[in-house]
Amino acid sequence: MVELRKQHLAVSTTQTREVNMSKFKNLMLVIVLASVFFVCYYLLSGKGFGLEQSNWVLVILNICFFSIFFLFINYRRKLTRRSSSVYLAFIAALYAEMYGVPLTMFVFTWAFGYKSVPTFEFLLSGLLGTDLFYTVFKYFIFPATAIIMVVGMLLIVFGWKKIHESKGQLVTTGIYGRVRHPQYLGFLLLTLGMNLEWTTIFTLLLWPVLVFVYYRLAKTEEKESENRFGDEYREYKRAVPMFIPRI
Repeated sequence: MVELRKQHLAVSTTQTREVNMSKFKNLMLVIVLASVFFVCYYLLSGKGFGLEQSNWVLVILNICFFSIFFLFINYRRKLTRRSSSVYLAFIAALYAEMYGVPLTMFVFTWAFGYKSVPTFEFLLSGLLGTDLFYTVFKYFIFPATAIIMVVGMLLIVFGWKKIHESKGQLVTTGIYGRVRHPQYLGFLLLTLGMNLEWTTIFTLLLWPVLVFVYYRLAKTEEKESENRFGDEYREYKRAVPMFIPRI
């Protein structure tokens, strides 16, 4: 009996160490991914603010960088390809205006009578005061939007990681224990952060479309999961919210 207890204790200790090591590896992965994202984001976007002439190289580089997240979703469904197309259209429209042709600025220039409004930030700084706006933007808006985008990116990557490790089984742990569709939530947060940081007329109108497309995709996948996993998935569906985690 004593020997069995020792063996059980040894097994429990080993399992605890493995769990702790897995958590540590995930934490390190979060730090590395977030650091890489912040560095790339700064090089591709942060240093380009305020450009008054078109820079299509930055447009192409940003589109390529944010298209990398397509690697973490599948393309088996027509609706999935459609959602990816809407996401890509959002990215292209945003950075084409940011570093290419500022169509939104032309509209504001006409509406408010400004002679030159290179960016939406310049317009707001004129309305609120340059010093106040740039203090708020530099220390609050820009960091907040960057954090929102990083959280979205991590949800996409770690959601894919859990699905890849499950080998076709139903995933209900980790971030899937908080929301049923962390990857789609990640894409919505990623694009929301972009929209808050650099709002254009087209992306402002396109983001609700993106929300609808991913919601519809999530509902379609849930029907398939119910057919495949039955009561197990229905119980999971009752316990875990779709997009907004419970506090």
